[in-house]
Amino acid sequence: MSYIGKEPADSFISFAKQDFSTSATTSYTLDHPVANQNEIALFINFVRQEPTTAYTASGTSLTLTSATASSDDMYCIYLGKAVQTVNPPNSSVGTSQLDSSLDFSSKTITLASNMKNTPAFAVYGSSGQSLSDNTDTKVEFDTEVYDTDSAFASHKFTVPSAGKYFFNVNLYFEGRGENDYRRFQAAYRKNGGGLSLPSSLHLARENYSNEMRANGVSFSIILDLAVSDYVEVYALQDNSANASRQLEQAYFQGFKLIG
Repeated sequence: MSYIGKEPADSFISFAKQDFSTSATTSYTLDHPVANQNEIALFINFVRQEPTTAYTASGTSLTLTSATASSDDMYCIYLGKAVQTVNPPNSSVGTSQLDSSLDFSSKTITLASNMKNTPAFAVYGSSGQSLSDNTDTKVEFDTEVYDTDSAFASHKFTVPSAGKYFFNVNLYFEGRGENDYRRFQAAYRKNGGGLSLPSSLHLARENYSNEMRANGVSFSIILDLAVSDYVEVYALQDNSANASRQLEQAYFQGFKLIG
C-alpha cells in the first residue's frame, strides 16, 4: 500500500485479548473502546457468551445480563480491533527471525541469574604468613577483592549453591639464603580433608634439590560441589635449614561455572 507522507511506524498486528478480575457485579471496563457488543467475543468460564443476550458493550463500558462471581474466569477478544504495535506481539519471534549478527554495543543486557559466573570471589593475604618446615598449613586469606555472595570467611569458601566451581591459587615463597628450598607445594582441601582424587589432580608441587632460593606455585581445579561444602588451600615448605619460612604472597579466587 502507498502512503502520502510518512509511512506509519505500526508494523505488527494481532487481535487483542483482555483478562478481567471478576467480582459480584455486572459492570466492567474495556481496555479499548468498541462501537457495540458485536466487536468483542466474551468468554465466561471458557464458554462464549451471546452478544446482546448475555452482554452489551459501548465505548469502554461492558455490561452483563447476569452478575459474575469472584471465582469466574472471564476474558474477551477484540474482534473489531486489530491492535497495531511497533513491537511484535509477545512470544511471536523465534530464533529463525533473528539476524545472524546482532549489534548490542549500545544496549544494556541483563543476564538471568543462572547465566552468570556467580557466586564468585577473589581474596589475598595482606601480609606474610610463617610456615613451619615440612608441615601442611592452612593458608590465610584475610582481605577480599570481591565476594558476590558473602561466601568467603575464616580463610575458606563455603558453597551457597550447588554446581561446578573453578578455583585458582597463586602462592609465592621467600627463602633465607642461597639454595634454601628443597620443596614447596600447595593443595586444595574439601570439607577439611582430601578431595577423593589422585593427588596429581589436586596437588601442585615443586622439588628443587637446593637449587632455588625463592619461587611460587600457581594451579587451578574444577570441583563439583554441594551446598555447604567448603574449600581451603594448604601449603607446605621444606628447606635445607629445617626452619620456618615465610609465605610472602597468597592469592585465591573462584567462581561457579554456567550450566
